[in-house]
Amino acid sequence: MGASRDPLEAVLIAVPVVVLACGGAAAVMRRLGQTAVVGEILVGILLGPSLLGWLWPAGSRWLLPGEVLPYVGVLGNLGLLVFMFLAGLELDLGLLRGRGRAVVVVSQASVWIPLGFGSLLALAMYGVFAPEGVGRAEFVLFVAVAMSVTAFPVLARILKEQGLYGTPVGALAMACAAVADVVAWCLLALVVAMAHSPGGGIGGGKGWRVAGMGVLAGVFLAGMWWGVRPVLAWVVKRWGGGVGTGAVVGLCSGVYLAAHATHVMGVHALFGAFVFGVVVPRAAVVEAAAERMREFAVPVLLPLFFVGSGLKTDVGLLGGGAAGLWAAAVLVVAVAGKCGGGTGAALLVGQPVRDAVTLGALMNCRGVTELVVLNVGLELGVIGQELFTTLVLMALVTTAVTGPVVRVLRERDGERRSEVSAGRGC
Repeated sequence: MGASRDPLEAVLIAVPVVVLACGGAAAVMRRLGQTAVVGEILVGILLGPSLLGWLWPAGSRWLLPGEVLPYVGVLGNLGLLVFMFLAGLELDLGLLRGRGRAVVVVSQASVWIPLGFGSLLALAMYGVFAPEGVGRAEFVLFVAVAMSVTAFPVLARILKEQGLYGTPVGALAMACAAVADVVAWCLLALVVAMAHSPGGGIGGGKGWRVAGMGVLAGVFLAGMWWGVRPVLAWVVKRWGGGVGTGAVVGLCSGVYLAAHATHVMGVHALFGAFVFGVVVPRAAVVEAAAERMREFAVPVLLPLFFVGSGLKTDVGLLGGGAAGLWAAAVLVVAVAGKCGGGTGAALLVGQPVRDAVTLGALMNCRGVTELVVLNVGLELGVIGQELFTTLVLMALVTTAVTGPVVRVLRERDGERRSEVSAGRGC
């Protein structure tokens, strides 16, 4: 028992168990009217110290021993990079056309209102949850960013499942989530730069370091948009008809090279993968290659990321009364900022009440994107495990309630229209 196992043997056991468990949970959640990611996040939590590690520590150590976690983590992160590329690929900038004022008002309200609420809460939490040596500025900004995230890919799936994808409210939600995600990723890049600065913060020479990373990120964005994007468009146009497997190889290589570029800059690898997805041309061969990547990376590799997050999530840390109150405060602030901000802004630009409430509920969906942000914060040491657990549970709850709330609103809207039609018929 004392000898460590061969890592390959451990990986060959852990991967199928995790993949099958996540696949089964996703299928169950779909039957219950939930999005698949809710089941995958739950499996990740349950395989960690919150359940399996608590009920059967020896079994947990056998299934996911310490020596296998780095390998599982690398595989999960490879899947996560593909997932972020797919999120960027799904970001349709054409949704912004013709909806300028509504998109700007709703998207910015859905970012800056929860950002403000989150900042106030983070100031109160700093003395309780901030790890030793973490500056107030990066802690507050990180928690604020975590409150302002919308899960663009999960939102797209919810809209498709509910038949709202091509409707005006669905298109507005997608456009607002796209803009909000771009702003949130830029703010997260700022947090990463601040955390990498010696001593944190943005004062003195540290400010120059943060500014330098910002300049590098700007150069990267400009180079990808005005340099890489036209080249990719030319390549797809010239050879797009018969690339086949080469398209998959080319896209995977591009994802990982772009991720490596931003990783070297200190911004974060995920940012590069996301931007690469944004600049890739939407051609038939690209869509087909991306679908082949999705069919493997999302059901096989991405669940390993959920397990990595679950192993860092320990619900037992929230057993005390004070911890429970903080968790409740986080949930209330998260919902009030996102749902309230989005609904209020939609009303301000003239959306009908039910559409405005639907839009606010959709913007409150956090899903995988929130877990990505939280893992970045934990990896940087900006937050500790207790706050990480609190925020993961917030992400799970806000994601789980999005579908049912939107479904109820649609059903009530359908009933109201039927009553109106019946009244006219009389």
